[in-house]
Amino acid sequence: MPTTDEPNHRIDRIDRRGVAVAAALLLVCGAFVMYGFLDTGTDDEAAGKRAATPTAVASYDVTYEVLGEGAVDVSYRGSGGDETQVVTHVGLPWRKTVSVPLGASPIVNVTLGENGGTASCTLAVRGKHVQRATATGAFGRTTCAGEPPAPEASAAPQ
Repeated sequence: MPTTDEPNHRIDRIDRRGVAVAAALLLVCGAFVMYGFLDTGTDDEAAGKRAATPTAVASYDVTYEVLGEGAVDVSYRGSGGDETQVVTHVGLPWRKTVSVPLGASPIVNVTLGENGGTASCTLAVRGKHVQRATATGAFGRTTCAGEPPAPEASAAPQ
């Protein structure tokens, strides 16, 4: 015949097992929470790296050319889009071909020095002449600019 103490031992064993299982589950859940918390910084860093990684941008070739004699200051739109590249006291003739992002207009500015002279700029987009302008005299200035071309059929998104 069972004594009344046996059911109490069984309840104690069940309570201890239940507490042990609950504690283990709590530890596992806590570990997942900590992993998610600590891993969030890594995801943010990875997202930042993805955002900072340059993606392929459609562009077109532009050729800037400055003809004349002597030295001039030249500024032009380069492959950075809105960034202006500057070359000072460059000897002539000067020529530069760059890839300009679609949507950015090509432009080249020429400034003569104190001694003046004559210098002309030309601008070609995808090999096609777009504009020519001439500067004369001391500190003479001129600008050649053009419209950005429409995207080519092969460059259009599909």
